[in-house]
Amino acid sequence: MEGYHPGVEDDAVYLSAIQRRLHPGLYPHDFRLFTLEMQASIFDRLMAAWVRLTHIPVSVSEMLGQCLAAFLLLWACWALARRCFSSPAGQWAGVALVGVLFTLPVAGTALYIFDQYLHPRAIATVLILWAILLVLDRRFLLAGVLLAASIVLHPLMGVFGLSYCVMLSIAGMRSRPLVEQPAAVTVAAGIVPTWIFEGPTAAWKQALNTRDYYFIARWTWYEWLGAIAPILILWLMARYARRAGRPAMAGLAGAAAFFAAFQLAIACVVLLTPALVRITPMQPMRYLHLVYILMALLGGGLIGEKILRNHLWRWVALFLPLAFGMFIAQRSLFAGTEHLELPGVASHNPWLRAFAWVRTNTPVDAYFALDPWYMQLPGEDYHSFRAIAQRSELADAVKDAAVATQVPDLAPLWQQQAQAASGWQHFQKQDFLRLQQQFGVNWIIVQAPGVDGLDCPYSNETVAVCRL
Repeated sequence: MEGYHPGVEDDAVYLSAIQRRLHPGLYPHDFRLFTLEMQASIFDRLMAAWVRLTHIPVSVSEMLGQCLAAFLLLWACWALARRCFSSPAGQWAGVALVGVLFTLPVAGTALYIFDQYLHPRAIATVLILWAILLVLDRRFLLAGVLLAASIVLHPLMGVFGLSYCVMLSIAGMRSRPLVEQPAAVTVAAGIVPTWIFEGPTAAWKQALNTRDYYFIARWTWYEWLGAIAPILILWLMARYARRAGRPAMAGLAGAAAFFAAFQLAIACVVLLTPALVRITPMQPMRYLHLVYILMALLGGGLIGEKILRNHLWRWVALFLPLAFGMFIAQRSLFAGTEHLELPGVASHNPWLRAFAWVRTNTPVDAYFALDPWYMQLPGEDYHSFRAIAQRSELADAVKDAAVATQVPDLAPLWQQQAQAASGWQHFQKQDFLRLQQQFGVNWIIVQAPGVDGLDCPYSNETVAVCRL
């Protein structure tokens, strides 16, 4: 169902950061557009250290890491399912549903349950799920170690995991009801940093407005349904589990329902209060990522136990259409690219062929300009030029806009470069020379049939690589 697509979407940041740690001479012109955001995570350091230690190429290491992360995530789900369901049908159906829904969009967050490339969020999620299992066993010290590791890998998801585990542990103490515990937000209220209340710049606001999912007031009805329905579903699961004498399932589902309701309330306060707009890029709705995993795991287990049981045709009737539907959705999203972009295998995608030519035929200090919206062009399939070609580029209007929201100091640079390249489709030679004079770019990538008067040593049916 799920494909493998390194270098797409967020991997524009992660893969570029890993490559620069291994080869500091890369990206001399634009490294701040990805290194500043990575200061909060050790993911790029760990990957670079692994490559130096093993001498396994980055492309192969990333693929192996993706496979290992998927295995460990499903293994953690299986371990949790064993605590909640006594029958093999319930255990394996829960795991199978999570696996089939790996690329299910999480409402209003621009996330999948499991990305199509190695993401520190996936590793952090694995650590969180194993920490949840340890909390069920009351092994809090080891659980804390795993949660700390998840935070240094992916701070946002790690904090959400910590919040859920705290609620789960408190819910298990009958003498200390969950509703009587002091909320984390109360404890944190006295240490809120002053920058939260600083006035945002116009450039930062422009970058922020490129992300509609940051603003719950712009959500559609089905996004709201995707945020509210899990609360009811998990509450019903917890109620059933308590009546059926299943304490582990009742604890997981009950804590998840409370966690979802609590985090939704916090998110609404943050995202609907103009004075707190600086917190918006922290994306408080991304708590739903963990909620969706638990909902799929427990819901799948109940379906397996109550409906599928040992009837093979029922398993096929449920999972075959689901798997086919997820596969079709993935193929439509990455229609111009192979379903599995394996290392060492040449791509048929003309954009990726051009990026590969750039990587092997241009100087390391080359500085490129592209259409600022190139990642959204038909057939490009959201691949990052910077990550795949390993060359500097002017800030784009897609992924670099998201980085600018996370690192406000980069917003003016992002705005200046993205605006300078606006109207790219109508650029002529003099416009490209203006970019050269203004920013120092000395290479460009244009769509076929190209622009008259340019020296283009490489071209294919879709794009041309031209020297200024």
